[in-house]
Amino acid sequence: MKTKTLRKDKVNMVTLGCSKNLVDSENIMTQLRGNGYEVAHEKGADANIVIVNTCGFIDLAKEESVNTILEFAEAKKHGDIEKLYVTGCLSQRYKDDLEKEIPEVDAYFGTLELPGLLAKLDADYKHDLIGERIITTPQHYAYLKISEGCNRTCSFCAIPLMRGKHISQPIEALVKQAAHLAKTGVKELMLIAQELTYYGLDIYKKRALPDLLTALSEVEGIEWIRLHYAYPSKFPTEVFEVMAALPKVCNYLDMPLQHANDQVLQRMRRQITHDETVRLIQAARQTVPDLTLRTTMLVGFPGESEAEFQDLCRFVEEMRFDRLGVFQYSHEENTLAHQLEDNVPAAVKAERADRLMEVQQSISLEKNEAKTGKVFRVLFDRKEGGYFVGRTEGDSPEVDNEVLVDAAKHFVRIGDFANIRITSAQEYDLFGEVV
Repeated sequence: MKTKTLRKDKVNMVTLGCSKNLVDSENIMTQLRGNGYEVAHEKGADANIVIVNTCGFIDLAKEESVNTILEFAEAKKHGDIEKLYVTGCLSQRYKDDLEKEIPEVDAYFGTLELPGLLAKLDADYKHDLIGERIITTPQHYAYLKISEGCNRTCSFCAIPLMRGKHISQPIEALVKQAAHLAKTGVKELMLIAQELTYYGLDIYKKRALPDLLTALSEVEGIEWIRLHYAYPSKFPTEVFEVMAALPKVCNYLDMPLQHANDQVLQRMRRQITHDETVRLIQAARQTVPDLTLRTTMLVGFPGESEAEFQDLCRFVEEMRFDRLGVFQYSHEENTLAHQLEDNVPAAVKAERADRLMEVQQSISLEKNEAKTGKVFRVLFDRKEGGYFVGRTEGDSPEVDNEVLVDAAKHFVRIGDFANIRITSAQEYDLFGEVV
């Protein structure tokens, strides 16, 4: 018989899904530590309490979340942990079903139920911790979530079902958080949201992303500010002017476009046309000539014909994006697209994703080979397999290219910048030497 010890409670926080979920996990950990808990992020082998922060975006993410919950439910059955809590998007969307299917979980919480989760752990929400945050990323970079929720009506997307309507964080609160992060050694901020360009409309009655960037640029210690998840429709082009004018704002934009064929865009309810998208990209590159543009495309949307897919391939060839990712359409219940027939076979979706990435692969190689012989300022994230691994201003962690420097020949400090001359290139990696 297992006897209960008098050990201090330790919480293992497990995060699935996107960087926005990671920020939520960091905030939960900050509050728990402020209440005297020992906390760890995905390293708590000796933890007696586990909190799983789930993702419910597409089928693969949902499957991973369910499997992770089941894994810890089994651990609880065997007495390896005492308490299991689940929060995040999957829990928000399928709470009733999960309670029936996996009753071993002590409690389920939605995306905006942090106070309830804390109360379950006999912890108080400490307002004096607002602006502070434990980070789980390397000490020199962090994600800054500038808003919650989304008011867009993209027909394929379930995020508004899980995250609610758009709510902006005030500029003053974000500057306070950025200043705290800078004091702990953070040099690079990745601005994230469900939709960056909507920022400020709810509280300032205008698109205030340029104002936020200007304010964050004044925070001492922050050297790079990077923009993720910008919606192309009604894009505030003043952002490009701020990007060009402020050295701290990286000449980098992550703007998921999803498709380029007008009929598909209309069915997706993207509120933009092919021609409008082209004009936006041209304006961006004209204002910021060395802009690194990252995008994401969605293939296999209901009704997508081979001709419509070919339009997308031609668009990618013509626009020559610096970075591109591809998702295969997932038929999500309660979305507007769920009313359409999911009539593109899974094999065709996968084949189209591969074909589009082949197009991008050759573009990426050409762009990387053009960097050979040039010198770039590189921020180094880690040492791995005999190389120091870093990123240029045009690269975000986890998703973009990396710069590798032979550790047997050169030395750089992790978390520091160094000037690197590129000596050779592959499709998604650059090799270089310290100048």
